[in-house]
Amino acid sequence: MASEMMEALMALCQEKHIDELYLIDQLEQSLAKSYAEVMHLQDGARVTIDRETGKVYVYKLVPKEESWDDETGLYTDFDEVDVTPKDTSRTAYTHAKSVINDIVRNAGRQQIYEEFSKRIGDIITGTVLQTTPDFAIIKIREGVEAELPYFDQRRYPDELNERPAGERYSHHQQIRAIIIDVRDPNSNQQPVRGERQRPSIVVSRTHPDLIRRLFELEVPEVYDGVVEIRSIAREAGVRSKVAVSSLDERLDPVGACVGPKGSRVRAVVSELRGERVDVVLWSDDPAKCVANALSPARVSRVLVDDEDNYATVIVPDDQLSLAIGKEGQNARLAARLTGMHIDIKNESLARKVMSEMPEDVDVVAEEGEHRCEYTGPTGIQCRNMARPGSRFCGIHEKLAQYADSAVSDDPDSLI
Repeated sequence: MASEMMEALMALCQEKHIDELYLIDQLEQSLAKSYAEVMHLQDGARVTIDRETGKVYVYKLVPKEESWDDETGLYTDFDEVDVTPKDTSRTAYTHAKSVINDIVRNAGRQQIYEEFSKRIGDIITGTVLQTTPDFAIIKIREGVEAELPYFDQRRYPDELNERPAGERYSHHQQIRAIIIDVRDPNSNQQPVRGERQRPSIVVSRTHPDLIRRLFELEVPEVYDGVVEIRSIAREAGVRSKVAVSSLDERLDPVGACVGPKGSRVRAVVSELRGERVDVVLWSDDPAKCVANALSPARVSRVLVDDEDNYATVIVPDDQLSLAIGKEGQNARLAARLTGMHIDIKNESLARKVMSEMPEDVDVVAEEGEHRCEYTGPTGIQCRNMARPGSRFCGIHEKLAQYADSAVSDDPDSLI
């Protein structure tokens, strides 16, 4: 029986990738503590396990008088007396079961930690195994589980909430998430209010990088690095903005991300459970970048203060509510996307500001389209769109050819 036990231990070590010597050493230490208590050995015991036969030997520790240390108040050397009982092996089998289970469980957690701690930021596809009021258990593969926490921040401020608003998960549902943390199994991780031990891997559905990874899956140009995602601003479950640029001047980065008839961005939106995703063009010019970030609103002018990281945006009167968005959402996401403080004004309330603006701060709302550059004496810019290849609309283009010709000061008369 003893040899069969050793064979089973060796097979278990190979299957779970556990060091054989480590497992036997842990068993010996655990058994020594147990036999010292059972046999009432005041100075402790030492247990050895024969590596071939599996037979267990118990030795009583008898301290040597000359090894007494006055500084520590302890004996440093012991004599060993064999006190092995007849039923040692049977007792050892019973005790070893729980010890081995603990060692195997800890070894499995350590392997998961070593593998997935290098994959933080990667996207995973898993199946929902269990849901609780505070978190969901996601099965990544056989024997590997992750936790998607959605604790109530008011009740548990130290916990995480990585579930977008409005999302609910059902048993066996497949979801994608991003790894944000892997807990060290050697740390003192406590169970949550009597729940079983939580998985080591923590995933998120609210992290902005989830959108980045989804675009890498859906857009080959992003995966290859030809199209670069420069910035992401997200309000999980509601709306996100993604700024993209291209290393190839001949490639339209926005079109590549949107895909034919919107198929690519639609796949990302579907995975995000209907969250709206705006893809805009990134520009190294802060003024153009701010104008693009406020899409779909059309922007007239942008004045940038680089020192204070402040941008004043002028929009047509009919574009003000669109630029700000519902409850300020569009402006808020644009500010996060560009990293600038954005102040939006409509033209009728910003005539004084517009009259003082230099002409070089004009930006276009869309590629290839811009407003007529004529500005009347009152500082109000013409509201007509410029003709292709020209700085002016059809009316002012003709009048600009005659320097002495009178031009109406009222832009409304030109519509």
